[in-house]
Amino acid sequence: MDVNTSLQASFSERYRRQTMLPEIGEAGQRRLSSKKVLVVGAGGLASPILYYLVACGVRQIGIVDFDTVSLSNLQRQILYREEDLGRPKAIVAAERLRKLDFACSPVAYNEPFSAENAMRIAAGYDLLIDGCDNLATRYLMDETAAALSIPYLYGAVSEFTGQTSLFHHNGSGGYRDLFADYDPASDRSVVGVLGATAGVIGSFMAAEAVKVLLGLPSTLSGKILRVNTLTLDIDLFDIAP
Repeated sequence: MDVNTSLQASFSERYRRQTMLPEIGEAGQRRLSSKKVLVVGAGGLASPILYYLVACGVRQIGIVDFDTVSLSNLQRQILYREEDLGRPKAIVAAERLRKLDFACSPVAYNEPFSAENAMRIAAGYDLLIDGCDNLATRYLMDETAAALSIPYLYGAVSEFTGQTSLFHHNGSGGYRDLFADYDPASDRSVVGVLGATAGVIGSFMAAEAVKVLLGLPSTLSGKILRVNTLTLDIDLFDIAP
């Protein structure tokens, strides 16, 4: 067996359970490997998003974060270990994803996502995903996605609740249309959160990202999903046009 045949056999076996799904198949699997995703933030939401996207075959992924791993992160940020304390999150995340799939080509942007670099970083990606924890960055992501005509997959968690939506996709509005007014005083980036809540919302977001990349109908375009892991209430609301 030559090298190319061996690699193809490995590819087929790796994603066998996924390509069995008629909505994906081998053509969809190849499409996933050709798509580029940018995740802004590498914390509690981004950990399951990054892990599941690479596991399902998204091999071109960018990670933007300028923070370092701290002990309090380990309660919900499942990409990291105690041995990573003090190291840059974006770099550690990229290393961990390469260990999951040697064919993955993650790019670590160890810098803040700012008005000065947003267009430079995001240009060329097919999907922009929110893994951050502050409102100002979300408004910037929304503006960047609109300017580049790419979808913006939003997510947020606080305490036992989380929510997610998809903006700038098939005619849907933007984040600013839903959250029109930015009040810096309301930007609470440090709140209590159940780690599993971040995992639940991040998993919903990873699944929705796969659908967007495959061109499947999106459940979240024009809607917002809210989940409460304390009461197990799950609600899907229409967003007023």
